[in-house]
Amino acid sequence: MIALPIMGVSAADITVRSSELTKQQQVTRDIGAADARLGSGGMGHRPLVQSPVNEEALPADQKQDESEQARDEADSDVDPRTAIPAGARWITDQSTYARIRTRSGLLDTSVRELKADDPIAAGIVDLDRGRFPRSPDEMIATQALLKSSGLHVDSLVRVRGFDRAYRIVGAYDLPSELGVEELTALPGAFIAGYTSAMKAAGSAYEGQNGPPSYLVSLPGGYSWPMVMHANSLGVVVESREVRLHPPARADVPFYRVAKTSTGVVQTGVQKAETVAAPVTVGALAILEVCLLAGPAFAVGARRSRRQLGLVGANGGDRRHIRAIVLSGGLVIGVVAAVTGTLLGLALTALLRGWLEEYVGKRFGGLALRPLELAAIAGLAVLTGLLAAVVPAVNASRQSVLSSLTGRRGVRHAGRVMPVIGLGAVCLGTGIAVFGSTRTDSVMVVGLGSGVAELGVVALTPVLVGAFGRFGRWLPTAPRLALRDAVRNRGRTAPAVAAVLAAVAGSVAVATYAASQDRQDHDAYTARAPRGVYAVSSGSDGGRELGAVRAAVEKHFPVSGRADVSRLVYGPRTCEPHSYQSGCGGFELQVPTANQCPSERVDDPTQLSLAERRSFATDWRCAYGGGQVAMDTEGDVTVGGPAVLHALGIRDGAAERALARGETVLFDRRYDDHGSLRLRLITDMAKQQTDDRTPSGEVRTVPVHVAGERTPYGLVAVMPRQAALAAGFRTVPFGSYYTTSRMPSGAQQQALAGALANFGSDAETYLEKGYQSKNHLVLLALSIFAGLVTVGAAGIATGLAQADAEPDLKTLAAIGAAPGVRRRLSGFQCGLIAAMGVVLGSLAGVLPAIGLRRAQLREEWSTYHTAVDNGWGRADSLPHVPIVVPWGTLVLLMLAVPLGATLLAAAVTRARPQLTRRADG
Repeated sequence: MIALPIMGVSAADITVRSSELTKQQQVTRDIGAADARLGSGGMGHRPLVQSPVNEEALPADQKQDESEQARDEADSDVDPRTAIPAGARWITDQSTYARIRTRSGLLDTSVRELKADDPIAAGIVDLDRGRFPRSPDEMIATQALLKSSGLHVDSLVRVRGFDRAYRIVGAYDLPSELGVEELTALPGAFIAGYTSAMKAAGSAYEGQNGPPSYLVSLPGGYSWPMVMHANSLGVVVESREVRLHPPARADVPFYRVAKTSTGVVQTGVQKAETVAAPVTVGALAILEVCLLAGPAFAVGARRSRRQLGLVGANGGDRRHIRAIVLSGGLVIGVVAAVTGTLLGLALTALLRGWLEEYVGKRFGGLALRPLELAAIAGLAVLTGLLAAVVPAVNASRQSVLSSLTGRRGVRHAGRVMPVIGLGAVCLGTGIAVFGSTRTDSVMVVGLGSGVAELGVVALTPVLVGAFGRFGRWLPTAPRLALRDAVRNRGRTAPAVAAVLAAVAGSVAVATYAASQDRQDHDAYTARAPRGVYAVSSGSDGGRELGAVRAAVEKHFPVSGRADVSRLVYGPRTCEPHSYQSGCGGFELQVPTANQCPSERVDDPTQLSLAERRSFATDWRCAYGGGQVAMDTEGDVTVGGPAVLHALGIRDGAAERALARGETVLFDRRYDDHGSLRLRLITDMAKQQTDDRTPSGEVRTVPVHVAGERTPYGLVAVMPRQAALAAGFRTVPFGSYYTTSRMPSGAQQQALAGALANFGSDAETYLEKGYQSKNHLVLLALSIFAGLVTVGAAGIATGLAQADAEPDLKTLAAIGAAPGVRRRLSGFQCGLIAAMGVVLGSLAGVLPAIGLRRAQLREEWSTYHTAVDNGWGRADSLPHVPIVVPWGTLVLLMLAVPLGATLLAAAVTRARPQLTRRADG
């Protein structure tokens, strides 16, 4: 029982340390054997400053005029090769996105150009089988891509819209990103030709190429002064020398500039989420080891009482008996430490491949930290000694006569420990409440929860006695088992406490996980009702929509359809909101009275504190939008009442308004006394590059303001007749489909393949709703708690059988059926499990509630800071729900005790074993 937890802790330590790469290993995976990777900073030719740790970059001049900044960003990106020193050797690294044909249809994937077998790139990719590309028509693929696409080494891969085929000659992994789906070709073998083909076809995939970066090998390395020189040219550098030997903080301009800019910092909330589960589980796991080992040593001492009695009969005193029992604990602790550590190492080595897949990256090697493993082994030795203390003291107090005859004597319950336990519960609860309501410290909450947990453990004997009152309503076998457990609390209480600790830890983490899952669920913004499928195509004026709609209705379980169009302003040769020269567009105007006051000033902190705080309750400052399933551009969707039906919007007044030809407005910020104002833009291309372009004509459209606030990001729905009356054209754009059931993965791939057959560039979106992953966590916690509960209850049952062997023999002697022994053993185990599960469930909720309350307090603190700075919004109030996982609790309270009962009954011998009279 000591070796198994030590094995688990050792395996966890080795796994965590092995997954933590050294700086050298991480740099090698990022830039291979190169001395530096150079890339564009994305700010044109503007000088910048960067962090030496993670290559985060900021403009060197934060006070630059916005118009000048816009011109710089519109300028072409800087060529990183301008920062490559003379005499250096370099290779390119560039990626793009493409759709490849698979066995089931189409798959969006990344295609990379890199000479992966070049010595400079050594370490970036890990070739598993096959070979690297040698010619322009060869590629290698990641294991993840081969698995999802159904392709294999030596397959031909074809890219949609590109007439070239490539042969896959090898399979590889990215050591730090095992789940990435990627193809890699030689430089110049794919991106240039594919980009030209997409540009000629007018595809949306054109222009999605990532900027090239350059892996540079340079004698002497790329120093920090060289990095700062490259920054002055607008180039960001990832340097091996700088990463391994960072410069002094005073020599890094980035830190001075970052103080005046907005940065992302890990808040107390994020820290709580990071450490809550490990701290809770770790503390309770240590307690678990101690509590499980105590009853196990008590079993051994109880079975050895005759031998200990013989020691006393031959002149040994209490010191000798205590030394014998403690020495046994020491020996067992040392053996458990060595065995558990070796088993943990073997288990990690055996499961290394699976663990790497689970973590998502390759280990740098099996990292053994001698001091940490020695501390874990020391815990085993200390546990063995501590667990043997109470049995040693009890054994030394036994008289020689009672030890030799097997008489147990009269046991009295202690009165001091329950008082200490009650005080610890009150103190721990007070600390946890204080930590969650008055401070932002997760450690205070954890400390209070741990103290309260220990108090409950100390109160376990009293609580076990309280359970004895239920015996009068139980049948014979469970009544005898319960009374035996109550009479012998010295062996029952530690086992119940062990079960309590295991269940409390599992319930605490399960409650926290379920609460976080509810918070994520509430924060999830759906783009449409679950099961709604949106498909749109803006190319060629929507001429391919007929074929697209036919394909959708053939492959999907469609139950309804709502067609939508887009508003168009400008020549008929222009696409909607096209940025070609001479093509127009429009934008919605927010009336001045409806603008949030913070939007009227450059710096909200210039306003008074009272004004800034008022924004939090001002409806004009609330953001009620969200992402849309179909982006019509311009925030206006042309359609009728069917659009509302498809999106599940039940608003009779809005439906009647659309039927009458009125525009329905969902965002009341745009409401200008019953009308919607649209400012025309005569030249979108000129507007994009010059903010000083004079405003165009403003057209007004009468609107009906709906009660619902921007459902699924919908701002306005305009009937076609209203659009024509306002002087706009409409172009078919797409459809919303409602489905009778969620389309399967095979149906989705079949539809993607069908759309590819006629070269459609349609954009699609299927709303699947919030996808929770915590059900696996809750199931794993339930299984863990169940196994530990059965183990602890089994130990207590073995101790009960050792203690009650004379009673069982008496039952057999007076004619009790053989099954009585099985039933009694089963109910002893089941009752211990039931008591521990009930108490652990009640005790485990406290840490989770405390941690969630601390998180809520931290979020409110962050929110109030944002409000005081003028950025607080009424629709962004902190929301930290507390959810009790009733399913997990019911599973623990019912299934675990029942399983323990049946298992104990099954492994117990029905007939007593014949022994010598002196043992009985």
